[in-house]
Order: sequence, then structure tokens, then C-alpha cells
Amino acid sequence: MILFPAVDIKDGQCVRLKQGLADEVTVFSPDPEAMARHWEDLGALWLHLIDLDGAFSGRPRNFELISRICAGLSIPVQLGGGIRDARTAGAYLEAGVRRLIIGTLALAEPDAFAAICAAHPGRVGVSLDAVDGRLKVKGWVEDAGMTVEEVVPRLAEQGAAFVVYTDISRDGMQTGVNLEALERLLDLTDLPVLVAGGVATLDDVKTLFPYSKKGLQGVITGRAIYTGTLDFGEAMAYIADQSEEVA
Repeated sequence: MILFPAVDIKDGQCVRLKQGLADEVTVFSPDPEAMARHWEDLGALWLHLIDLDGAFSGRPRNFELISRICAGLSIPVQLGGGIRDARTAGAYLEAGVRRLIIGTLALAEPDAFAAICAAHPGRVGVSLDAVDGRLKVKGWVEDAGMTVEEVVPRLAEQGAAFVVYTDISRDGMQTGVNLEALERLLDLTDLPVLVAGGVATLDDVKTLFPYSKKGLQGVITGRAIYTGTLDFGEAMAYIADQSEEVA
């Protein structure tokens, strides 16, 4: 199981939102590049990068900044936010992003999403962002008109390499992961799953680790590691120890 530190970019700064609301923003650093290097220095194996400006506007808004972040790191970067056409997807991958997370396009234009997956096998995942099982798109501000259960069965056929699931109601709230929803998702798919929203403490990481045997590939954490309720280094050490025991 991989612990993904999140760097969310808005207006050129590293921020966190609450429940995806643009006006519920906390700035944690004016320098996203320095923050990305900080998590790498603490032992991160991957970086989870989100262009919030892109998510809300529907087009890349921080391309040069994201390119510099990728160039400045030795660890791989996965990116989401505003990737809604094949040209944008290809440009980001050429700029150094290791894998892409696509939400709105995957739900609204499944054929276009499948074409991107076919062009970049193994490098494109789907973002499933939900409230009470109902999916949201366009920066979480619009209802997609469908549920997680309706969408998941077709994702593997379209070429998705992994799934990122976020319980929006818990995002940035540090109230624990929605385990019931996670279990349902893991039962629905054989694709690797990453979960976000609600991770607050080391106990949450400990609770989630056993799900790695059921297809949970990673846990994305943001506000908790910025405010200090979760010590990133301690969590990484716990996962490493548990992984050695399993091996």
C-alpha cells in the first residue's frame, strides 16, 4: 500500500479545500514546488498532484508549474484536474507526469476516455468523486447523473488502469474514511483502488492497511499531513513494517 501526499494547486499556491468547495480554502504553502520536494525528502514514493484551477475551469491552468514539479522530482507524479481531451493528456505525459487521473471526461465521454487509455496503456486512471454514492464532475460542482455502482463495471473494459475514489463529504474534514463505500467499491472491481477523503491519523492508516489485500493500492492524504494530525514519516514507517511482515 502506497501513501500518496497530496499537493493541490490553486492560484499558484499549495492549498487544501474542505469538501471540494472553492471558497473553503486553506493555503499551506506559497511554493508548491518546494512542498513537492519536501514530501519526496520525507520518503514519499509517489506524489499526488491536483490542478484545482484546471478542475474548475475545465482546461490546464498550471501546466508550466506542473512541468517544473515533475522535472524537479525523482519520484513519479500522478496528476488530476482539467484533463478533458486527448491533447491535454498527451502534453502532460510528455511533460513528465507518470500517470493521469481523469474524472469528468471519463463519465461524460466514455469513448473519448477509452481512446486516451488505448493511446497510453497503464497510465490513465479514473477519478470517482461521490456524495452518498452519487458521482460529481467538473470540480465536484455538478451531479453526473449516475452512481458508482453504475459506472465501475465498464471502467476496466475502457482501459482504465486504476481508480481513485473520494468521498467528497469527508474530503478535508479528517473524519475517517468511509469504509462501507470503500468495501463496496473493492467488491465491484479488480482494478487497483486509491482512496481519498477523511484520513486524519495513523489509526486511519492502520485501519486501511488490511484492505491492501483486497485491492487497495494507495491512500491519499492532504490536510492531515499539513496540519500534523498524521505524521507522514511515521505513517510511511508503519506501512513499510507491515509490508515486510506480509512478505
